[in-house]
Amino acid sequence: MVDRIFSQMGDLKVGKYVLVDEHPCRVVSMDKSKPGKHGSAKINIVAISLFDNSKHTLMKSSDADCEVPIIERKRGQVVGVSGNTATLMDVESYETFDVQIAEDMMKDLEVGKEIQYMQTMGVKLLLRID
Repeated sequence: MVDRIFSQMGDLKVGKYVLVDEHPCRVVSMDKSKPGKHGSAKINIVAISLFDNSKHTLMKSSDADCEVPIIERKRGQVVGVSGNTATLMDVESYETFDVQIAEDMMKDLEVGKEIQYMQTMGVKLLLRID
């Protein structure tokens, strides 16, 4: 299964996703420097990891290739909650799996509620509770 594609640095925008050091990240800011007399424009990207909220930076020329993770957004239903782990069932495939619950979602997560989650690079993350 392909979990990433290639794109050019100049095509990225704030809010899009990029792979930095094998971490799928959301771009939070971009700075573009003007090209010099004998060089190309450089783009400096600051991104936050989807997995652990760590900050990553990436600097390349605007025409350089970068990797973009393939992210699937899906819907699921909460089947069970145990500590900071929830068991979810995908509403389309009926597959069940465990996922970590973020601190801010702990109080709102109940059995039977529908949620949105994302899957990227073999990891599933909760997005929001409906």
